[in-house]
Amino acid sequence: MATVESSDEFNAAIEAELARVVVEMHLATQEEVDQCLSELGQKANAGHSTLAGLLVEKGYVTQNQIDRATPKPSQPKEGTQIPGYKLVSRIGSGAMAQVFKAKQLSLDRTVAVKVLPRSLSEDAEYVERFYREGQAAAKLNHANIVQAIDVGEAGGYHYFVMEYVEGHTLYDELASGEPLSEERALQIMMEVARALEHAHKQGLIHRDVKPKNIMITKEGSAKLADMGLARLATDEALAQAEAGRAFGTPYYISPEQIRGEVDIDFRADIYSFGATLYHALTGRVPFDAPTPAAVMHKHLKEPLVPPDHVNTKLSTGIGEVVEVMMAKNRENRYASTADVLVDLASVAAGESPLMARKRIDVDVLSGLASQASQEVPEPSTVVPEETGSQVSVVYMLVLLGVLAASLILNVVLIALFSRS
Repeated sequence: MATVESSDEFNAAIEAELARVVVEMHLATQEEVDQCLSELGQKANAGHSTLAGLLVEKGYVTQNQIDRATPKPSQPKEGTQIPGYKLVSRIGSGAMAQVFKAKQLSLDRTVAVKVLPRSLSEDAEYVERFYREGQAAAKLNHANIVQAIDVGEAGGYHYFVMEYVEGHTLYDELASGEPLSEERALQIMMEVARALEHAHKQGLIHRDVKPKNIMITKEGSAKLADMGLARLATDEALAQAEAGRAFGTPYYISPEQIRGEVDIDFRADIYSFGATLYHALTGRVPFDAPTPAAVMHKHLKEPLVPPDHVNTKLSTGIGEVVEVMMAKNRENRYASTADVLVDLASVAAGESPLMARKRIDVDVLSGLASQASQEVPEPSTVVPEETGSQVSVVYMLVLLGVLAASLILNVVLIALFSRS
């Protein structure tokens, strides 16, 4: 189901996860972690290759504490039986859990079982997040979403059972650095967009859309996976608890997630979806840098190089779609996932992305209106145009009056001279 984080992504997800865990375990403050992440991107500290090394050197944490924050926990072995399931082989691992191919004994079918290590099972927050993932996935029933089956605890292990997808991830297809064809990218991402539209209708925000969370089946269809960061848009308590903390993967995270804003909504997924589509179309991530902090800074501040400027084989239309999805201000992104689907379908049919162009036109008009309002001079420094016109009319009337009087006077004088 999942794959080990690879070095060609500079272990961005692992660094981000370590930063989060260190703060959550109260080993260091958010300010101390942010300072270290910032220094990792500076040439003066180029010798420090990891966040862990810099945290230890500065004395914010000890090596033992780092070992606790990045545990190498014992996991159930192949052949272990969780009630109702038999683990067959390990098929993936991540920073916080491992995934096994397993047999569901009651239905004699193959499933995937995600297992939380015992060391993290002692942490109530991790356990709560683990179960929240299962509950979030259980709310969804869609052909393009990995199906949740069961969640529970046995022998000190918390487990989450899900549909087994035989295939690979979108990231695996992009690992060579070569882009997908526009046709292939559209086929995959339209299916992911339908999955997101379904999730958003259920009130769920995925918050971690990326190539590693998109499974490609043997038949070539796409399935959205890993609801580990999913959150109900209406869950204000969780939103407040997470305020100020960046949840997501640096290469694909939205600006508002980086800022740790409370009112994250579906438009954060649209941004990450756009970043994922950008990667698929160009063979490279939208923003790259030596550290996760530097990458996230670019998401916040650096203009996006349009994908059709990177891969000149792309249509202008798909470039417009990605640019609107990845607008830094979420108000300038698509108004709904349904609108994204409309434009993706249009581009796939060789037509213009009308919804994107409407958003661009609104942005341009708003910009012109703003510019015009800034260029209007102060009333006290100029004569209003209307007042000036009124003055000109009065002047003309006076002049005509003078001319008329002069004409009458001339007529009178001529008459007098004639009589004499």
